[in-house]
Formats: sequence, structure tokens, C-alpha cells
Amino acid sequence: MSTSNDFSKVVRDWAQVFMHRSMSDFKRFMEDTGLSFSHVNILMHLYHGGISGVSEIGERMGFTNAAASQTVDRLVNMGLLMRTEDPLDRRAKQLELTPKGRDLIIKGIDARMHWIESLTDSLSGQDLDMITSALTILTDAARKT
Repeated sequence: MSTSNDFSKVVRDWAQVFMHRSMSDFKRFMEDTGLSFSHVNILMHLYHGGISGVSEIGERMGFTNAAASQTVDRLVNMGLLMRTEDPLDRRAKQLELTPKGRDLIIKGIDARMHWIESLTDSLSGQDLDMITSALTILTDAARKT
């Protein structure tokens, strides 16, 4: 039976490998697209959260409204974002992904997860069942804490 120290070490080791691989693939994606971390963060926020205002983006990123607006302008000019008037406040602008922006984010997500498919292919069915069961228990416990 494993001790809590053994468990902690295994989880730390897995987290380190997972983050390294995930971030390496993500960094390569950013280099290939010419996007900065801030650009991708904005696009991911809109992908997962839907329409957002420029000021909300600025707050989320820790930018001034002027800096957020400048970053958004670049993404609009690249055809990745669409800026429209807020129907409740015509002075405010709403942002949403264009189809090109949505496709780009989906490609980025796929690029980050491609190695998981390779990892899955390298494991036996019995190992996959055991790991799936263990990760389900771990994920459920993590959600509760």
C-alpha cells in the first residue's frame, strides 16, 4: 500500500510531466501562429466564456482599458475577433470570436492534447482501465476540496 508521501510524489511527477508537455505544445502553437500569451488567453476566455466586454477582458488580464483595447485591436485586425456594440450600452463594445478565431483555438487545443493520444496508444487496455479508474477518483476528490 502506498503512503501519502508516495502518492504526493507520483501526483507531483505526473503534474510536472503533464504541464511540461502541455505547455511545450502550447508554446509551439503560439510560435506557429505568431500570437502572444495574452492574445491566446483572450481568445481562450472568449472560447470558453462567450461574448465579453473590453473592460472585462482588461480586468481579467490585469490590463488597463487602453492596453486591453490595443490588444483587442490587433486580434480584430487579424480577423480573430469581432467587436460589436453592446445593445444595453452603445458606448461599450462586446467581443466575440470569429469563425477563424474559433477554428484557431480548436487547433490550439488539439495541438496541446495530441501527445495524450500517443500516450494512450502506448498503454495496454488493462493499464488504461486502471488509470481511468484512478484518475476519476482523483478528479472527483479534487473537485470536492
